[in-house]
Amino acid sequence: MKKQFASVWLAASFAALAAPVMAAENCGRVSIAEMNWASAGVAAHVDKIILESGYGCEVELVTGDTMPTFTSMNEKGEPDMAPELWVNAVKVALEAAVAEGRLILAAPLLAEGGEEGWWVPRYIVDAHPEITTVSAALARPDLFPAPEDPGRGAVHNCPSGWNCQITTENLYRALEADAKGFDLVDTGSAAGLDGAIANAYERKAGWLGYYWAPTAILGKYEMVKLDFGVPLDKAHFDTCTSQPDCPDPKVTAYPVSEVFTVVTRAFAEKAGVAMEYVQTRKWSNATVNQVLAWMETNQGTNEDGARHFLETYPELWRDWVPADVAQKVKAAL
Repeated sequence: MKKQFASVWLAASFAALAAPVMAAENCGRVSIAEMNWASAGVAAHVDKIILESGYGCEVELVTGDTMPTFTSMNEKGEPDMAPELWVNAVKVALEAAVAEGRLILAAPLLAEGGEEGWWVPRYIVDAHPEITTVSAALARPDLFPAPEDPGRGAVHNCPSGWNCQITTENLYRALEADAKGFDLVDTGSAAGLDGAIANAYERKAGWLGYYWAPTAILGKYEMVKLDFGVPLDKAHFDTCTSQPDCPDPKVTAYPVSEVFTVVTRAFAEKAGVAMEYVQTRKWSNATVNQVLAWMETNQGTNEDGARHFLETYPELWRDWVPADVAQKVKAAL
């Protein structure tokens, strides 16, 4: 289903581009949404640097978030670009906007999409190569001792108040983890969850629980996402796994979140020279994890992270642009 949606959107986007537009030779003024989470903020600054130094655009960054940014782009045609839009939250409205030519779907910025799952440290898998699935991990509560009761194992939950707290609890029930000797441990907050992973790594202790990507913690500590052993049951996930009153949860994989760059038709018209760039550039979650980890260690801003990326990964971003543009960007760093 994910591929079908993406194919429909891309086809509609290309059709919109094929329609007669007066694409300017020069880029002109461009507004870009700097979303309020780190990976999207870095992407916005990468785009700003490349569009300004490589294509001669005049770029303004504006504060953004998923719903208000999409609504403004769809209804008012501004800002011109959302570099990292998690489209599952606006899928129906986005399909309509693309089909009607108001918005254009560009590159899938996160090559693998946004990931959720249950993870363990790499050193656990290295020492116990049979632990590649959630079921295999749940067969070994001794490897993942609970902080309050080392005689039982622990599954660390998502931060309180987040929807993933509900999905983790329902999957814990579906897997009958309690009967297998595991407690569901409340981490309280994102900081608490990160601290639990960091503490486990420092002691080379076992750890099992929910996490997501891309994030700084996965760039700092090498973790392995476990297989649930079954494919995604999207209908069940939407109607039961993700709901607080799920009466009979079943085991299912997590859905992958589609993450695209979205631009307005006006951007394609006034900054047509840069359209190939925004239709090409994408990066892996592993790359983003590393950049975010560098930012956390060095207390870097989104702009610092963008410059670190451009200076550290030239072999990646140079494939996004023509050689002459790459030279201009390099000279500006």
